[in-house]
Amino acid sequence: MSFQGDAIEKLRQRRDQLRNELAQIGDLRPGSLVERYRRCGKPNCWCAQPGERGHGPSFSLTHAVEGKTVTRIIPREAVERTREQIAEYQRFRALAQEVVDASERFCDAELRQGEEPGSKEAAKKGASKTRSRSKSRRRSMS
Repeated sequence: MSFQGDAIEKLRQRRDQLRNELAQIGDLRPGSLVERYRRCGKPNCWCAQPGERGHGPSFSLTHAVEGKTVTRIIPREAVERTREQIAEYQRFRALAQEVVDASERFCDAELRQGEEPGSKEAAKKGASKTRSRSKSRRRSMS
């Protein structure tokens, strides 16, 4: 196998490896998990005292849906699982971008392998003939 053939095979293997990793993605969820503390509004409650954070924490998940921010309250018992799902979503996005990049490099390498010296010139000449024919066709159709 040639040097370029070896390089293409390595690119193919990397692309396939990334696709396999993508297939292993678990449950995912986009957004940001926010820890909140709130004051209840009762003047005699401990949360109304200066320096107190307030009641909480409560957790909310915020993300955009069709251009609008959606907030969802997450129960305390589901916070860790939600953090894992958010991390898995971020891993999915990074892996998806890596798959696109690897696939693009693979496709480019295959194109370069198929090119022969002078083939760019032939492609340019062929393209200019096609364009000139289509222009004359448009003129005759008018």
